[in-house]
Amino acid sequence: MAPVILYPAIDLKEGQCVRLKLGDMAQATVFNDDPAAQAAAFEAQGFSYLHVVDLDGAFAGKPMNAAAVDSILARVKMPVQLGGGIRDIATVEAWLAKGIARVIIGTAAVRDPAFVREAANRFPGQVAVGIDARNGFVAVEGWAESSELSATDLGKRFEDAGVAAIIYTDILRDGILAGLNIEGTLALAHAVAIPVIASGGLASIADVKRLLQPDCAVLDGAITGRALYDGRLDPTEALALIAAGRG
Repeated sequence: MAPVILYPAIDLKEGQCVRLKLGDMAQATVFNDDPAAQAAAFEAQGFSYLHVVDLDGAFAGKPMNAAAVDSILARVKMPVQLGGGIRDIATVEAWLAKGIARVIIGTAAVRDPAFVREAANRFPGQVAVGIDARNGFVAVEGWAESSELSATDLGKRFEDAGVAAIIYTDILRDGILAGLNIEGTLALAHAVAIPVIASGGLASIADVKRLLQPDCAVLDGAITGRALYDGRLDPTEALALIAAGRG
């Protein structure tokens, strides 16, 4: 069984660390105005991999929180995966050159699949696809627009592209602590050979225990945001549980 990785999330909006509700930029709660300090706190708690999203970049189609990301990279040693506004090879190259371990391509995966293939080919192991779905269908442009493409169909497009991982987010659960959509995430994981990371709704230690059940062994891990910031998920307890491998 592959080790479950719990990825703490830092979502960046106007240089601050925020969490959204249901992907709505108008429903943003600021949790820390110093993203680098937040990243350092996560590292000190024992997390081994950080998930960062440039929310403004996702809407603008280009990096918008570069200074905040730079400050995070300067502050922590753990690998960082980054999504939001990554729409061309130059942007991929720039982030990887700065020290980002893995870039996440979302909207462009729908609009320009050839770009994903090129990026994955040029940077093996360093390109992930972000599939953000509402009722099973992919949303793009910072979740503002829905497409007619199913999450599974999009995932299958990149089956042979060399993509390192798929981050699957259920938008209708994101930021509301409703629990992970295990059923939908497992359906995608079984449909593709690419490692899948669950995102959206992780609410408590019960979700972590669920991820450690045998049927979830196919998953790479999960992203947690609001539950950590709200104190509903104790990082020490969660990481100890994962280390012990108990269900």
